[in-house]
Amino acid sequence: MTIGILVFIFLGIVAVAAAVGMILSRNTVYSALFLILNFLTVAVVYLLLGAPFISFAQISVYAGAIMILFLFVIMLLGTDKITTPDPVRWQRPLVIILAAAVVIEGAYVLITRYGAQATASLTAAEVADPATIGTLLYTKFSLPFEVTSIILLVAAIGAVVLARPKLKEGGNQ
Repeated sequence: MTIGILVFIFLGIVAVAAAVGMILSRNTVYSALFLILNFLTVAVVYLLLGAPFISFAQISVYAGAIMILFLFVIMLLGTDKITTPDPVRWQRPLVIILAAAVVIEGAYVLITRYGAQATASLTAAEVADPATIGTLLYTKFSLPFEVTSIILLVAAIGAVVLARPKLKEGGNQ
């Protein structure tokens, strides 16, 4: 095995361990830190696969902006432990059945390589180029790109409106 494959396997193990740690952690701050670790290892995997633009976008968008928002919300709301009631009796067997179905479906997709049949006409080097990505976004995919930007703008405005304190009757604020 080459060093690249060993690094890839190590990063895969770290990414999966960070995801499991995020899910199993009872502390929200630790969960957020595990999520940051997962984002960073996935970014390095992208870099190893020859996609530097996606790697740096992963770091700046997810590990940077999104995680800052998550940590801000966690600190704003507090990190008190939420007590949850005991689950309903039928929930646990249903979760086990659904998890088994997802694992079987994933194994089926990996075995049959269904996703490999839908290949794009672009090569990996062309997709990794920021100029090609920009050209595709503003020509072929301009409508979905603009719809996404409008949805994000509406979500930001909605968050500001929801976070604003309520106006009192007859008072200025």
